Amino acid sequence: MIVNEKKKSPVFHHMMDFWNIITIISLIILTITLLYPFSSLILKSFIDKTGESFTVKNYINFFKLPYYFSTLKHSLVVCLLSTFFATLVGLPMAYISTRFNIYGKKILNLMVILSLMSPPFIGAYAWILMLGRNGFLTRALESIGLRVPPIYGLKGIVLVFTLKFFPYIYLYVSGALQSIDSSLEEAAENLGVSGFKKIMTVTFPLILPTISAGALMVFMTSLADFGTPMLIGEGYKVLPVLVYEEFMSEIGGNVSMASTLSVIIVLCSLTVLFIQKKIIAKKNYTMSALRPPKVKELTLGKRILATVFCFLVALIAMSQQIVVIVTSFLKTSGPLFLKEFSLESYRLVRHRLSHNISNTFAFSTIAIIIMIIAGMLLSYVIVRKRTKITGILDMLIMFPYVIPGAVLGITLLVAFNQGPIILSGTAVIMILSYVIRKLPYTIRSSTAILYQIDPSIEEASINLGVSPMKTFFKTTARLMAPGIFSGATLSWITTINELSSSIILYTGRTATISVAIYTEVIRASFGTAAALASILTLTTVISILIFNKISGSQGVSL
Repeated sequence: MIVNEKKKSPVFHHMMDFWNIITIISLIILTITLLYPFSSLILKSFIDKTGESFTVKNYINFFKLPYYFSTLKHSLVVCLLSTFFATLVGLPMAYISTRFNIYGKKILNLMVILSLMSPPFIGAYAWILMLGRNGFLTRALESIGLRVPPIYGLKGIVLVFTLKFFPYIYLYVSGALQSIDSSLEEAAENLGVSGFKKIMTVTFPLILPTISAGALMVFMTSLADFGTPMLIGEGYKVLPVLVYEEFMSEIGGNVSMASTLSVIIVLCSLTVLFIQKKIIAKKNYTMSALRPPKVKELTLGKRILATVFCFLVALIAMSQQIVVIVTSFLKTSGPLFLKEFSLESYRLVRHRLSHNISNTFAFSTIAIIIMIIAGMLLSYVIVRKRTKITGILDMLIMFPYVIPGAVLGITLLVAFNQGPIILSGTAVIMILSYVIRKLPYTIRSSTAILYQIDPSIEEASINLGVSPMKTFFKTTARLMAPGIFSGATLSWITTINELSSSIILYTGRTATISVAIYTEVIRASFGTAAALASILTLTTVISILIFNKISGSQGVSL
């Protein structure tokens, strides 16, 4: 027995050495790519426009001048309204689809995921085509004497965000509703609480942490979105748009003010995250989930009505992609679409913008390879080697989760636009921004599956004389594969669709599909924009279908 212990101890000693090296290397890389850039951004926000002296004037001006402060109020109004309406749409849909025997649940789930995974501002662009001043729905309604307000401004932004982000609520709540212990609801019914009252006083309070997590995702994503308010906001300016305008101003740009605005956005995100965690801490329930609720059989009439409601919402949300795909095959005359089908837009894309397509897939592929390797190693360190240092590592990795893309772009440019490390204008800075921003998806899914893997499997392999590194790559990594692939699929889809950081960091040589869609819409080249958006949508659909095929239709995890 003693001999065995002596044989084991060097192995465990080497194991600690290997993972200590991984931890140290990770901390050094995160310090250079995240802490250094963000500290540079904070420092820049306290420097005056000339870049010579320390000042707090930028922050004073933000709160004092209506031009700046109004954008904070606008952003909060947009985020709160979008979160409210997304919850209003997502909650009943999730309840109906999980608790009742509606038709076509798998198709409904795919439609909802596709509406969430669409390119960043495809919704705004599609609604301009439909309800813009010259939109085809606007013209059709005017022909029968109905005048509808155009899509621009606050109403349009909230409409687009609601239809784009309600899937967060739907997907989070659907999962939670399926794991509720039905005995709790049955107890309420025995006490005379049933129907709508039971849902509002028992069911939804039980899953409040999940509802708040979905609502937080809607709020954060609405706060970070740049493309939608930029296209349809017009006079209603929000923080990410102002950050972009301050940074990219034609008269030289005010990097100090852009940095100040960036710090304020991050503080807003962290405040909302803190409030959500406080709410969850006060109202957290533990359930055994030994008796999941049964799916109720509806009468034919009610079943059809419930199915129609769910599919109608999903179809309206997906209409943006349908419109874009259809218009990509229409002939164009300047900014106008003609009533004639053509492949002209795709030919123009192939001749003029093929490098944008190759850039997107090249950068995203390199980024996803890095994310998969980093996701495997870092999640193992976080779960299996829990110390204060790995706790700090976990916090640092998840920090970009609350940083809007435009802010991350400015953060990296401020840090790497001059010595000692110059990356601005290169493909490296684009890939770096994708890895930093999207790695949390892969980490979250990898850690989730690692908690389910029994450590004794690894210990058995090590006891048989297999080195820790070999054990990890031959045994643990293979068992982690489903979780890694789930997060990597989500990281891949969001990376190929990334706009807000790309729009800050790109040059002519490093422009991506999302950047090209944005610039084509600004130039009123709607045909080529539709063709590019259709390519992204098709790639997203193929990615989800491949994942579902490999994972056995378990769905992409959020």
